[in-house]
Parts: sequence; C-alpha cells; structure tokens
Amino acid sequence: MVMKLKFFIPLLLGMLLSFNSAKAQDVAIKTNLLYDATATVNVGVEVGIAPKWTLDISGNLNAWNIDEDTKWRHWLAQPEARYWFCDKFSRHFVGIHALGGQYNFGGIDNNISFLGTDFSKLKDNRYQGWAVGAGIAYGYAFILGKHWNLELEVGVGYAYLDYDIFSCAGCGRRIGTDTHHYFGPTKAAVNLVYLF
Repeated sequence: MVMKLKFFIPLLLGMLLSFNSAKAQDVAIKTNLLYDATATVNVGVEVGIAPKWTLDISGNLNAWNIDEDTKWRHWLAQPEARYWFCDKFSRHFVGIHALGGQYNFGGIDNNISFLGTDFSKLKDNRYQGWAVGAGIAYGYAFILGKHWNLELEVGVGYAYLDYDIFSCAGCGRRIGTDTHHYFGPTKAAVNLVYLF
C-alpha cells in the first residue's frame, strides 16, 4: 500500500511548490474533517486555473487496523475539476471527479444495504482489492476569513471494485474473488481550507 503512495506524495508536493509565486487565492491546502474523524490521514491541494475553474486533488490514507478482528485500511486519490458559479474558492461549485485506490475492509458489524450494495457482508468476511471510478459533485464554500474557508461537498457516481474475499477479518485464507459495480455516493467532504 505504501509503495503505491510513492507517486502521490511527490505529486502533491510538486503541485504546491510549483505555485510558490501564485497570487492570493490561487492555491489552497485542505483537510477533510469527515476523514479525520475516521482516523484517515488526508490532504488536498486545489489550484486556480481560470477565473471560475480550479483543479483539486486529494489523497487519503488509513494504514492501521482498528483491532485484531476489524480492518479499515485503505488509500484513495480523488482528482477533481471544479467550476465555480461566483469566483473560485467562493460559494457554489460543481465538479467532476475520478477516484482510485486500494482497500482492506472486514470485521465491520453493520446492517446496511444501499442501492444494490450489501455492506453487512463486511461483518463476517474481509475484502481486499482495488477500485476506480468517477462521479459528479456539488459543493459550497463558506468564507471564514481572508485565508480560511469551510467547504461542504457531496458527490455521486460509479466505482468498479475488484477484490479477494477472505473468511474472516484476521484470517489469511482466501475463499473467493469477485467484482462489483457500485453506484451511489462517491464523495462526502467537510473541508477546512487554507488559501494562499
């Protein structure tokens, strides 16, 4: 999992450093407070490319187990192009995003079944694999100060999942391989944003 991130971290740093002479409110760094609440380390960089357009890329990593019988490990990258109805980094926006990553989930007790996906299977099995997808999003940025925003965003779309199935969260015995076509929420964010 960590080897896959080797390409992502330099990309984020390169984007940030290449815009060191950018004008005010052309570059933003952000963290998603929803991911923070699940102990998922995350960072996003957003760059203004036109008066009403920005490019955003976020990365998320949860590299630890909740306990011996519960896995919630994953990494995810989500690039997004955004169109702002007012000025960039201000008020309403729509976006189109892609997503890609790897996951290792299991031992999660729940009774959730949503839009054709039965998440309750995570209770008795572990799923390890990769996912790619795309979606559309709507968001709103509240201006808190000269350099600070609070951004809310929701997105829906499609993801293709390819995975191995294991008999329990802590076991190493593979019992199957499968794929899944997921339709539903692909993005949820409450971002704390710092603008340069």
